[in-house]
Amino acid sequence: MYNCTKCPGFCCSYPVIAITKRDVERLARHHELSFDTAVKRFTKSAHGHKYLMRRKADPHFGKICRFFDTEARRCTIYHARPSTCRAYPGPGRCGYYDFLSFERRIQEDPDRVATTDHKEN
Repeated sequence: MYNCTKCPGFCCSYPVIAITKRDVERLARHHELSFDTAVKRFTKSAHGHKYLMRRKADPHFGKICRFFDTEARRCTIYHARPSTCRAYPGPGRCGYYDFLSFERRIQEDPDRVATTDHKEN
């Protein structure tokens, strides 16, 4: 259906990545921290959510999950990732993967990320 290993991490760039208390507990265990310390380091509250994943700067998307390696374009906590990440993209297809596949094929560039340089004919 899709191959996440060739994606630059689009789903990790969503502006709101809501996580659960259980996800925070998993992150705390993974990093050998207390729950309260994990909450302070890894989450924030906003948009009606108690726990949102903190984000950091990213050269492709502006901001991305704080646990995303922006050089290797991979998750650094894959085995401890939140449930929302584990469930993505759900029972359907990843639309961004389809978009990237099309752009890479049409531009004949297997590493293409963005399509901002299209020229009018």
